Amino acid sequence: MADKSKARDGRRIVSSAELADSGAPALSEFEYGLFISDNAFERWIVRCMAGAGYPDFSPLEVMVVHTVNHRARDKRLSDICFVLNIEDTHLVNYALKKLLKAGLVEAEKRGKETAWRTTKQGAEACARYREVRELCLVETVKALGNFDEDEIATVARFLRALSGLYDQAARAATSL
Repeated sequence: MADKSKARDGRRIVSSAELADSGAPALSEFEYGLFISDNAFERWIVRCMAGAGYPDFSPLEVMVVHTVNHRARDKRLSDICFVLNIEDTHLVNYALKKLLKAGLVEAEKRGKETAWRTTKQGAEACARYREVRELCLVETVKALGNFDEDEIATVARFLRALSGLYDQAARAATSL
């Protein structure tokens, strides 16, 4: 039986040949897959939000409104950045201001902090997003017949763990 760790014909689908020639060619292949998956995912969430009636939001703004809506609890800017693993608070702050202007979130000053929550309109937008997601994505995935919740959860845990490795590598690269 052929070694499963090697590509079928010795070539890998990667973004750059010099990365595939490194000591971890499978990692290069994975990173390329992650990159194109990220682009497809971002395109999807923007279009899903548009289908829910909000066509003018970026991927970050879509993720921020869902994060603020999560469990219907107030969130601080630092909480949102932490959950989404975003270092640049200015990006999230800009997203919050845009969502505030659209009427999807509201802010309340608490001392030096600001607490963010979704408005009724924001919660309804997230619910409509869910409906579009169910119709366009979940039903299609289930129709394929190979939808295994446990496998998807395992991949999700792997990706979260991998984010820690990339964060550590980013810290190491900063010191070079």
